[in-house]
Amino acid sequence: MVSPSLVLTCGHPPRHLPFRKLPRLDVARISAVARTNAHPLFTSLNGSPLGRQGWAQVCRDSSLQDPPPGIDAAEEQDKEEIKNQLAKAQIGGGGGGEQLSDWSTSVLLFGIYAGLMYYVFQLAPNQTPYRDTYFLQKLLNLKGDDGFRMNDVLVSLWYIMGLWPLVYSMLLLPTARSSKSKIPVWPFLVLSCFGGAYALIPYFVLWKPPPPAIDEDEIGQWPLKFLESKLTAGVAFAVGLGLIIYAGKVGGADWQEFFQYARESKFIHLTSIDFTLLSAFSPFWVYNDMTARRWKNGWVLPLALIPFLGPSLYLLMRPSLSSLLGATSSSSDKPQN
Repeated sequence: MVSPSLVLTCGHPPRHLPFRKLPRLDVARISAVARTNAHPLFTSLNGSPLGRQGWAQVCRDSSLQDPPPGIDAAEEQDKEEIKNQLAKAQIGGGGGGEQLSDWSTSVLLFGIYAGLMYYVFQLAPNQTPYRDTYFLQKLLNLKGDDGFRMNDVLVSLWYIMGLWPLVYSMLLLPTARSSKSKIPVWPFLVLSCFGGAYALIPYFVLWKPPPPAIDEDEIGQWPLKFLESKLTAGVAFAVGLGLIIYAGKVGGADWQEFFQYARESKFIHLTSIDFTLLSAFSPFWVYNDMTARRWKNGWVLPLALIPFLGPSLYLLMRPSLSSLLGATSSSSDKPQN
């Protein structure tokens, strides 16, 4: 196909060839190759000398004896793109290793979750169901003062479990949202207020990074404004520290009683496992949030291994998203040499 604004001239009359329907090909690439290999006036389709019957002659504008400026660079770029696509096809497509890694991680987490659910419903101790109901009513303040003193370690564990959903909300929003999946994170965070890690692990299975982009208006709105607040992080850290100190100061008799409860009571046993799971997963989400905020500190990850206190202290010390956006915008405004 030739532009209608060009007038073509040919030194020899074209020969009559039988009509043959050509297959559909990439016209742009074929024309580029033809311009690269063609004679200034004529070209032969299979490289044989001209003048023999059956050869097609491709006519070009006689005013364009040389290729236009810049055509060689475009052709080289086309060739490089073809090479890259072939290389990707040879190794199974771009990103295949990453997709395989994501798939294997999801399968592993799903297997862990399935085994955990089997343990919860089939193997966990359940020797004191009526006492569990009584403990739950006392912890929810549904029973008045009847003279029974609740175990102080259990009380501390109960209230610190109420802080974990806040900590995970601050870790997962917005840096652990999924841009490659339409599954939002907030329903799992709401359910974690009642189910803890048992409600969060399904999202960990379905999570597909990276997170979507955010803007400054979103940071200034609910809930990110609340979750990004240093006041929120400071209150969570202070309350958690107080509860841990309170549990640590109780006598050894309370701890022995708590361990006895954990061996007999399904409620306390599963709550203890819940606390362990939340503590085990939190360093990964601390690392994910650090990476998204481009904050590099070697001592933060070891600190995150401390149950509850490590992640909550990180939330208090991490850079805010608004400062990160400000630094990004200021660097983009600088003139480039």
